[in-house]
Amino acid sequence: MRILLFTGKGGVGKTTVAAATAVSCARRGLRTIILSTDPAHSLADAFDLPLGDTPMRIETNLDGQQLDARIRFEAAWAEIRDYAVEMLGWVGADAVEAEELAVVPGLDEVFALADIKDHAASGNYDVIVVDCAPTAETLRLLSLPDVLGWYMGKLFERQRKFTKFARPFVSRLTSMPVAGSEVFDAVRRFYDRLDGVRELLTDGSVTSARLVVNPQRMVVAEARRTFTYLSLFGYHVDAVVVNKVLPDVVTDPFFDEWRTDQKAQLGIIDEAFDPLPVLRVPFVPREVIGVDDLADFATKIYGAALADIRLADIDPMRIDAVDGVFRLSVHLPFSQKFDVELAQTDDEILIALGPYRRAIVLPDSLRSRIAQRATFDDGRLVVEFVRAGNH
Repeated sequence: MRILLFTGKGGVGKTTVAAATAVSCARRGLRTIILSTDPAHSLADAFDLPLGDTPMRIETNLDGQQLDARIRFEAAWAEIRDYAVEMLGWVGADAVEAEELAVVPGLDEVFALADIKDHAASGNYDVIVVDCAPTAETLRLLSLPDVLGWYMGKLFERQRKFTKFARPFVSRLTSMPVAGSEVFDAVRRFYDRLDGVRELLTDGSVTSARLVVNPQRMVVAEARRTFTYLSLFGYHVDAVVVNKVLPDVVTDPFFDEWRTDQKAQLGIIDEAFDPLPVLRVPFVPREVIGVDDLADFATKIYGAALADIRLADIDPMRIDAVDGVFRLSVHLPFSQKFDVELAQTDDEILIALGPYRRAIVLPDSLRSRIAQRATFDDGRLVVEFVRAGNH
């Protein structure tokens, strides 16, 4: 089983690259499904076929699905939304405002994660290709299991018990709505649907993320940040696909400045993402539409290589022991020591990097130790742990 996640800035050709990869896998006899989690679906356009919320056969060994997040949102979030609407109405929002404010922006996209898990567990597919939303939405999507797992483990049961205890007293003192058991049951069902997703998507032997870029300064800068944040949350990036590279056959002087700029950016990409493989894809003269076009495009991406194999093996996180000192090493490319904030609780290390926060649950071997110092070594944050009293 292989899961391939494709993400990149809007407009770089992410959907085309993902669709071409799926066609290549299917035509090698692998049972393949391609899913779109991008709210602005364009997967159906790439295949020139209607695709809906349930898997549809595209050709032999290949199914396609454009997930309707709204359907999943209504099924999983209705009780929570109703409570939020009631609370917002209590504080003075009118009915329309309350309905709008009760829908957390971007939350509907996370329900796609459960479909990935379901397809993986079904045994119906050898390869699952995911056309993710543009990078900012993808990071929110993929970081949710981490954040929700922390909430469920640290706060959920306490909050549920406290609310159950306090509800009778609060009801006598105020008309403020208090969450009932149905709200907590909905949160639990939501979490249970996502339980196990993180382990599946951060298992490098199963799942690889691939960054799709164009050789443009702003696109490359965003891809570097995305690589860092994916590594922070434990996702294995195994390749960078550089799409729309101006081919050598184009010699018109009109393109000279464009070619010079692309050459500079290609050099930055090769250097910055080393040792990841960088797959260069030439700019094609027309749109890539339909399975045959996509199959041809896949050969431009991968050449003779197999599209589903693991193209690189960079471990986002590992623990080593040297001379009695334990080192937690986290791959954070393109970061410096001053970019990162660290804190330690009894059983966690909290890492803050830019707008993202991750709580790493420490294994038993580190819980009795204290983080003594942190350094950067070849793109990795290394935190040293020593026994209490030895620092």
